[in-house]
Amino acid sequence: MTVGASGLPAAPAASPSPGAWDAVAERRKIYLETITAEEAVARLTAALEAAGWGTAAEVIPVAEALGRVTAEGVTARISSPHYPAAAVDGIAVRAADTYGASETSPVRLGPGQYVWVDTGDPLPPGRDACIMVEDLNRLPDGQVEIYAAAAPWQNVRPIGEDVVATELVVPAGTVLRPQEIGALLATGNVAVPVRRRPVVTFIPTGDELVQPRPDPGPGEIIEFNSRVVLSLVQEWGGEPRRHEIVRDDYEALKAAVAAAVETSDIVVVNAGSSAGSQDYSVHVLGELGQVLVHGVAIRPGKPFMAAVVGGKPVLGLPGYPVSTWLTADLFLKPLVYRFLGLPVPSRPRLQAQLTRRLTSPMGVLEFVRVKVGQVGDRVVATPMGRGAGVISSLVRADGVFFIPPDREGLEEGAPVEVELLRPREEVLRSLVAVGSHDIILDLVESHLRRRGLGLSSAHAGSLGGLVALRRGEAHVAGVHMLDEASGEYNVAYVRRYLGRPARLVLLGRRDQGFMVQPGNPKGIRGFGDLARPDVRFVNRQRGAGTRILLDYHLKQEGVDPAQVDGYRREEFTHLAVAAAVASGTADCGLGIRAAARALGLDFVPVTQEEYELCIPLEHWDHPGVQAIRELLTDPAFRAEAEALGGYDLRDAGRVREV
Repeated sequence: MTVGASGLPAAPAASPSPGAWDAVAERRKIYLETITAEEAVARLTAALEAAGWGTAAEVIPVAEALGRVTAEGVTARISSPHYPAAAVDGIAVRAADTYGASETSPVRLGPGQYVWVDTGDPLPPGRDACIMVEDLNRLPDGQVEIYAAAAPWQNVRPIGEDVVATELVVPAGTVLRPQEIGALLATGNVAVPVRRRPVVTFIPTGDELVQPRPDPGPGEIIEFNSRVVLSLVQEWGGEPRRHEIVRDDYEALKAAVAAAVETSDIVVVNAGSSAGSQDYSVHVLGELGQVLVHGVAIRPGKPFMAAVVGGKPVLGLPGYPVSTWLTADLFLKPLVYRFLGLPVPSRPRLQAQLTRRLTSPMGVLEFVRVKVGQVGDRVVATPMGRGAGVISSLVRADGVFFIPPDREGLEEGAPVEVELLRPREEVLRSLVAVGSHDIILDLVESHLRRRGLGLSSAHAGSLGGLVALRRGEAHVAGVHMLDEASGEYNVAYVRRYLGRPARLVLLGRRDQGFMVQPGNPKGIRGFGDLARPDVRFVNRQRGAGTRILLDYHLKQEGVDPAQVDGYRREEFTHLAVAAAVASGTADCGLGIRAAARALGLDFVPVTQEEYELCIPLEHWDHPGVQAIRELLTDPAFRAEAEALGGYDLRDAGRVREV
């Protein structure tokens, strides 16, 4: 077996048989080494400097240069203005002819003593001042009266008033804005030297990948990482190129990387950098060049890889979408900006308090996505799901922070510095909602955004929402908890857990029941059916109102939760429960009709419940609260919500004092 430039064993020239890969597969079970993110950047930077990789220049028309970075300082080819010009509409005169003019003793000038001019006209020969038309009195015989003497060069733009020829107009390293475009053109520059945009080629890999489409089959994964990363590249100022999907074939990947290196400044290989049986990337790059990094102490994103091939950087980004986004942000972004000769811009930051305790492994820099909002005088950060495959968490996140590698976690209330992914003003004005999930809240969020308001929501269950209100971590909580003793929704729980006056605003009544597969093949009709050995159930998390409803009815039926297959399988939203049933991994779940309808499931109704927003009195005047109250009385909004299915909004907006 040959050895690549990295010192790693290189693969055979031809695609090997499965048996021939046994030894290689054994070696793939570990990373080359695991280093810090800082060390990874330092290694790559040093290798690229040694290879002479960096900025390159090109000359392009100024009119096409918006957003480009100047490669060198640009001087004025001509002065601006390049002739003495009238600065007003009026007459050009000899200043000496106007001396002595005043309000009480105006001076009259004949046609031969003045010339009519418009703003920007060349100053006529022999004239050295201009008088505004508003300061003149025209006489019938063609003369004009003036009431104040003109000083020499009054209302005249001299040559070079703005810029003198040879003067620096735009320094090197300037990102050209519309105003720079105007200044360059005004000084006779029709072309400008700019730093060439780095060409970044993204190579997606994997037998399981398919191009985006609405109907992927089992085992097929829509390839969207290239669109995410290349959109970032374009946003950063690079030139994105997407390679076709490369299947899990050693020689095919090798050929794709070699070809991309020839035509690109940076190459990104997505997936195949971990320790799976078909993760070939490290060996391909070891054969083609030098592997510098294989394994970084970050979470998510540990399988990150970096190499230099043909004097150019080749990055191996992990396949999970959050890992892809994070490693692109940490390692690809600095390369793009370095090629452009620009510093990496920093995100706005905000100090916040963590709303719950987080644990983290020692020695690892962990990336945490959070929802952020200002509640009273506190800015709070609520952690979201930490899975590397949850791309929606990046959509919903307001910001991110890092747990340092020398910490085993952070305690509740700990101060954290959040890098914001949304504008600071938007985050701080958002209505923070923690509690039970409901599809109408998604509709509410869309309407609030149209009004310039945001809704920062986290799904923690009804009880979790009340706890968040009590601790000052939210403005409102969605609740729907049935009290066994009274048969009434929500009031008893608010009194028990909140501990201060509040109001309950009815969002709507909604149908709760069993979400089952089309045709209800298991014939599920009631809670007693959940104890059957052939029925697989999917539950909501502890503290959710739906979980409380389930426990109440199981007790009524005399069913021990231990008899329910799937009682301990928990999801955090109605749609997630519906998705489990739709996928066939569960036969039924308890949830709302709208979620069943959204995923094409059948629905067995159990009860109609009241879903309310609990709002402590100190937050009653929040603009987001008042906007929601207005929405709930809007007939158009009610009709839109009821169209989701299973909702009754006739009494929406009703207020109860607690």
